[in-house]
Amino acid sequence: MVIHLEKKPPSSKAVPPLTARPLDLLYAIFFAFHIPASFCLDLQYFYPKWAIPPFMRSLIPLYVQMSNDPLVGGLAGFFGDNSHLLWFKAFLYLEAIFQVPVFFIGLHGLYKGSKSIYVLLIIYGASTATTTLPCILYFLQVPRVASGLATPGVESLSTEQLILLLSSYVPFFLIPLIMAVDMAYRVLGLVNAGIKAEKWE
Repeated sequence: MVIHLEKKPPSSKAVPPLTARPLDLLYAIFFAFHIPASFCLDLQYFYPKWAIPPFMRSLIPLYVQMSNDPLVGGLAGFFGDNSHLLWFKAFLYLEAIFQVPVFFIGLHGLYKGSKSIYVLLIIYGASTATTTLPCILYFLQVPRVASGLATPGVESLSTEQLILLLSSYVPFFLIPLIMAVDMAYRVLGLVNAGIKAEKWE
């Protein structure tokens, strides 16, 4: 008796590689870039001083010297009293508790092409865009000074420093916003497909 083994056609549900999904690739690169930025810069506020390696300890002073960032520099004590930055501290707690875990979960889910992370990425995108926008608006109301005339210990920005800060922060507003809208449309598509399937049952 001869048994004929038929090859099954490839599943139509096979997930394309990450490189074939441009938006997912953008989100994955964003998460991968954000992980070291968070651990080396943003979250230094929470580390005990003895646990911060010298190279990391030098990052914030160098960054503030270059950008005069009133938020990061303010929390680090470069501009005196920082009690008015309680809202920014709350955003950093949110980054540590919620956003950092999402970076890893999101990277894994995007690589696998998992639809189960869509809702989580909607929440992440909306949350991150919402918390980044006040930072951008804060920079826009900081007093402007001529290049090279910024007073040490005083919140002020030259035009060049403002452009540098906006070029650093605006992508962290736009990409999460695009992610939230994109994932919302994907979830809507799944919901509509489910509704149509129910009608045919």
